[in-house]
Parts: sequence; structure tokens; C-alpha cells
Amino acid sequence: MHGALPAVQSEPAPAARADTLLRFFTCGSVDDGKSTLIGRLLYDTNSVFDDQLEALERDSKKFGTQGDSLDFALLLDGLTAEREQGITIDVAYRYFSSKKRAFIVADTPGHEQYTRNMATGASTAELAIILIDARKGILPQTRRHSYIVSMLGVRHIVLAVNKMDLVDFSRATFDKIVADYRAAVAGLGFESIVCIPLSARDGDNITTPSPRTPWHDGPTLLGHLDAVDPSFADRAGAAFAMPVQWVNRPNLDFRGYAGTIASGVLKPGDEVMVLPGARRSTVTRIVTADGDLDEARAGQAVTLTLADEVDVSRGDVLAATSHRLTPRRSLTARVLWMIDEPMTAGREYIIQQGTATANARVTALHHAVDIESFVQKPATALAMNQIGLVSLACDKPLAVARDKGDRELGSFILVDRLSNQTAALGVIDLDAAPASEAPNVETDAKVAHVATSTHRLLDLVGEEGSPRRSEFVREGLLELAVAVALGGVGWAASGSILAGMAVLIVDLALRPLIWSVIRSRGAEPVDLMDPGAGI
Repeated sequence: MHGALPAVQSEPAPAARADTLLRFFTCGSVDDGKSTLIGRLLYDTNSVFDDQLEALERDSKKFGTQGDSLDFALLLDGLTAEREQGITIDVAYRYFSSKKRAFIVADTPGHEQYTRNMATGASTAELAIILIDARKGILPQTRRHSYIVSMLGVRHIVLAVNKMDLVDFSRATFDKIVADYRAAVAGLGFESIVCIPLSARDGDNITTPSPRTPWHDGPTLLGHLDAVDPSFADRAGAAFAMPVQWVNRPNLDFRGYAGTIASGVLKPGDEVMVLPGARRSTVTRIVTADGDLDEARAGQAVTLTLADEVDVSRGDVLAATSHRLTPRRSLTARVLWMIDEPMTAGREYIIQQGTATANARVTALHHAVDIESFVQKPATALAMNQIGLVSLACDKPLAVARDKGDRELGSFILVDRLSNQTAALGVIDLDAAPASEAPNVETDAKVAHVATSTHRLLDLVGEEGSPRRSEFVREGLLELAVAVALGGVGWAASGSILAGMAVLIVDLALRPLIWSVIRSRGAEPVDLMDPGAGI
């Protein structure tokens, strides 16, 4: 870019590998030209088939808004209501490619009523093209979309200042919009913002530099898309994690755990843990329809077999022992509310996170976000399209990623229990938890640690060649396991390790005495470890 813009725009983007796939989407306010931009990009990259071009010519005469010219927006706006109203309602996905890479683009609506659809398109994107009408400048929906993009972890932005032909390609107008936008989103944490003056209708700076903007020395839109390499797109660099989607049990000789690897690299022989229970085992095979693999990476759908008979079901997560995952019942998250009925504290919903499902109650609404200034403001409810910070209490622990930007295990949706509507999109933000909720974090971790220790002790009892052959030793170990569990619960509840040890000691001392009294009266004690015991 020219000298008035920050240095980040003049730095060349790193070269992209020829086999990379870039997912991006367009957003912005109504009539900023999103569909026209993508339609023109498809046209200029020869990604429109002959029959589609013939249909576009016919539809342009019937529905078009560009006179005798082709209305490229009609390549994306396929619904009858979209063509009648001239707006985008649903998300339209298109696949195309250039000489350097392949793309999947999502054209999302700009109307405030369909903000939830825009968030859907953003949820899988690696780059966002935010359009601004050069005549109007920054609008409230521009700010709202920018905040949602940031919340969902998209860190690379193309600011496309469109309809420059309607302001005579004024450099001053472009510079002012760029400066205003950079000031508005300064606190949203974007890694790069590349600004390009465009005329989507005429094709200026879409695939080739425009002679009408000689003052623009930055890339064209396609040139930047070809070169950009979003850092977080390479999920293989993170620790391994895979939400279990299905337990594959075709016969007595095979039990596998199927899912899509969310992050990292896995090889046979690697140690993994099963969350939220924290049991550990070793991967023995990586099975696919094409045969076993010696290595699997993020994005691959595989079936894993483990060396040990461990309890794994849909909703659990297989992860590397180094992964920063925490089993938690209490969550703090930023949510985008999506339905007409407001969110209030005390309401219950179904939470879906990864492949896990649980019941969740809103325990607190801490604040809402003023979309004009991005500052926090007090709120007792969240209306549709509002964003706020909430706390949730789940009826079972979920394996939650502590690292921001983990979309698979760091985000969720809330579903209304009665209507089955998607009520909210949420991004977990454990660092935003109020200080008053900190003990809940420690309690969850302690309970998970106690469960892990108890499981390991019970495993020891059941292993071949272990002391289980001695009934006396077996009963002693079982009683010790129960005492350790009770002591751990006491530790978690009180926050004091001394209290936990006291509970453990008292249990070990009193329980044998109680059993002896029961036996002396002719009754058999109830085996708490027996699931068939009548309690």
C-alpha cells in the first residue's frame, strides 16, 4: 500500500503451497456488494460453466439490477426470496481454484436479521473479506461482523472498500475509511488487515491491477488470496485431539473409536488419554477404509484402536497427554444470541460441544457488548444478535480446550430444549471467568484428578497377575480405593488437603467397625462397588 498506510500492508505475504485449500467468506452490511464481489471473482477465474453463464445472462435480464450488464450477484443468490428482494439470506458456498491454490468461499448475508447465518459462514473460515461501501463508510453491521469474526478466531482480514467507481476512485475517501476501520477494530486482535480498493461490478483490482487506482501499490484480491498463509490453518502443529463420533464394534474381535482428528499428528504407539475421565492407553492401529496408516493428521477421518479395554463412548475425546484439555462442568463463554426469545440467567439449554452433548444452565450473565464501541455494559438479558459474557453449569464434565482459537473443543452451540432451535453460538473463554468463580475451576480439576487416581487403583486390582487372586487383598484395595475417592471429594469440596486426608482416615477407621456391627446382627453388608446391589 501507499505510504499513508501501516507497514503490514506493504509486507509481502509468504508464498503458499500449491496444494493448500483456503476457506474464506465475505461479510459486511446490506448492499455492500458481497455477492457481486464473489460472482465477479468466479467469473474472472473462469470458474463459471457455459450453462451457468447462459443462465446468468437470462436471470440478469429478469432479476438483474445492472441494466444490460451481467448481475454477478445472481451466481450466489439462488433463493427466489433473495432475487426478489435483492439481498442475501442464506449462506452460499462455492468452490473454485486459481493456478496456485483451491478455495472454498462462503457468501454470507449482511442483513441484521440473518446475523446467525453470517456466523455460520465464519465458523469454518480462515480469512474474512469485510466489505465497505465507499459511499457509506463504516456501519453498525460492519462493527458487529468484525467483532463476531474476532470472537470466532479469524485473525486475517481483507478490508475491501467497494464501489470505488461511485466516488471517482478517490484516494482520500479510501484512506479515511481505512483509518476509521483500523481505529475501530484496534482491540480485536487481528494479525493482519490488508486493504484493497475495489469495484466488484467492473472488476477493478479483483484479479488484475486497475489503471483507475494508480496510487494503490498493494495486491489485487486474488493475488492476496493466492499468497496468504493463515498461521492457524495448520492444525497439525498442535497437540493431538480427536472427539469420538462413533464406537465401531462390528464383531467380538474389533473395537475402534471413529472420528475426525481436530488437531495434531498421531502414530501407532503414541500414548493418549480419554477425557473427561483421564484414563490412559496406547494407540495400536490407525484404521481407514483404504487400510492402516503409519501416521494421521488433523482433518483426517480415522478409526483408532487402543491397547487397553477402556470405557470410551461418543462425546469423549482422545487426546495427547500433553494437550491442554480440562474436564469442566462450569464454563465461561462469549455467546452470540440467535433467537427471538432473550437469554436470561436461570434458563436451561442443551449444549453441544464437539461430539459431546449435555444439559446446561445459565448461571450468570456478566455483561453485554456495546456493538458501537465494543465496551462492556450491564445487562439482565441478551436479545437476538447481542453478544455477551455468560457462565454455564453443565450436568456432566466436558473436555474443554484452554487455548483460545481451538474451534473444535473451544466452542459450542446452545439448543433450545423445546423448539430445538440453535439459540446461541459460544466461544469458551476461561480467562474471562470472574474471580468469584475461580474455586469452581479448582474443584473440577480436583474431582477429575480423584477420578483418575481411583480408576488407576481399580485397574491395578483387575490386572492379570495382580493381587486380585487373593480375596483378602482385593477387598483391602477396594476399601482403600473408596476411601481415596471420599477423601478426594472432601478435598475438592473444602479446598483443604488436610480435610481430605481426615475424611480418608476416618473412613478407613470407621467402615470396618460399621461392617462388623452389621454382621454381628446377622445382616450382610452392601457392596458399594456392586452395580447390582440393592441400595
